[in-house]
Amino acid sequence: MPTLDEINAAAPDTPVFVLHLYDRAWLNKAALRAVGYTKDTPEPPGGEIQRDKAGNPTGLLVAKPNAKILYDTLAKGPKLGYEDQVISTRLFMREMNRFGITSCVDAGGGYQSYPDDYKVITDLAKQGELTVRIAYNLFTQRPKQEKEDFAAWVKATKPGAGDDFLRVNGAGEMLVYSAADFEDFLEPRPDLPKSLEDELKEVLTILAKNRWPFRLHATYDETITSALAVFEAVNKEVPFQGLHWFFDHAETISERNIERVSALGGGIAVQHRMAFQGEYFIDRYGKQAAEHSPPIVQLLKAGVPVGAGTDGTRVASYNPWVSLYWLVSGRTVGGTALYPEANRLDRTEALQRYTLGSAWFSSEEDKKGSIEVGKYADLSVLSADYFKVPEVEIKGIQSVLTVVDGKMVYAAGDFEKLGRQELPISPDWSPVKEYGGYRLSNAAYNPVHQIASKVTGRSQGLCSGGRQLGLACDCFAF
Repeated sequence: MPTLDEINAAAPDTPVFVLHLYDRAWLNKAALRAVGYTKDTPEPPGGEIQRDKAGNPTGLLVAKPNAKILYDTLAKGPKLGYEDQVISTRLFMREMNRFGITSCVDAGGGYQSYPDDYKVITDLAKQGELTVRIAYNLFTQRPKQEKEDFAAWVKATKPGAGDDFLRVNGAGEMLVYSAADFEDFLEPRPDLPKSLEDELKEVLTILAKNRWPFRLHATYDETITSALAVFEAVNKEVPFQGLHWFFDHAETISERNIERVSALGGGIAVQHRMAFQGEYFIDRYGKQAAEHSPPIVQLLKAGVPVGAGTDGTRVASYNPWVSLYWLVSGRTVGGTALYPEANRLDRTEALQRYTLGSAWFSSEEDKKGSIEVGKYADLSVLSADYFKVPEVEIKGIQSVLTVVDGKMVYAAGDFEKLGRQELPISPDWSPVKEYGGYRLSNAAYNPVHQIASKVTGRSQGLCSGGRQLGLACDCFAF
């Protein structure tokens, strides 16, 4: 892990927040000043501010038993101005294009309020500046007021609102806060409150009546069991009837609950969190439990729609090739073997989960995911043959030419002259100036090198990076 001394030496003046998974974060001295943490700051519920002998914060935050302290601290950081947010957002889309990404489904996030925090992306869409097609979900922001949020949103907009570049997808992945089971495998599984059932039923009833697709974050089978009881009850009153709904993650889903999901017409979106937390999972639950977490092959055999993706960029890599490597090899980024052959996908099936499989989750299987007449002709030319390179080299694949809506949005190597004009970099301290690309060399393990150089542009005034191989951490430069 990086040390606070290394972070302060690399960035003595610019506030920096380094996040490791959802279990801890390091703030340099400038960041502590920016968020206002002092000797007099009280200990927050659900987290720990590490202090020195004099009681002063050292800069290390520990998430126990959940990540609330990490979310709340990030939200205290100063925001970039509008123009800087626009450039940051465009740079991040270009970074996605660099890996051949032409389309994505956004699961929402904490402190991303609709519609205010969607102004930048909406403006870019109106100006024709989006280089990634985005279907976004609305994520409730107010504990105990989730019903009010969704009741207002179903009146203000509807699934499909927008166009082929930016459109509403549905609700989630947070539907009610009482159903949030955080996935920090360094901590025991959280016990969810009984209020989950009534609160979730209220929200689900609104969504089903208004024909809103929905998704729910669910790491553990216990959470899925409770949620399915609510889903089945609502379905009896307001039949889902082909409504696309799904669980995100579902690492420990049981065979019985797979059957229940299938009976209700639901899907499972799997993300490569185990590629970064697999060792922690094995330490807590054992190697045998890890072998089918999640049981991807079993889900497919049951006929459940399965889409593959990456988890939130704060705690995992947005690089799809790392995820594809995990699906094919069954290994973590650190090389630990997780899955036997029976729970690994061949390269064709893994790619199908990423393309045609994932199109189901944005209700766009008639437009995306396969090369057919009438579908988008978005494409990418890759730096290596995904079907032939050794497994370990899959995670090093990039695009050399990405085309979206007939426009070349990213070009490198022999195609470099065909690329779009370089974007300006702002503010002047932005680490994007020094960013050297997603590396697979041993240099990726040097914490100071990571903090100083491995950073790429992000929306909302944040810069994110540091997810090379064995490190799953983000560097946010406020």
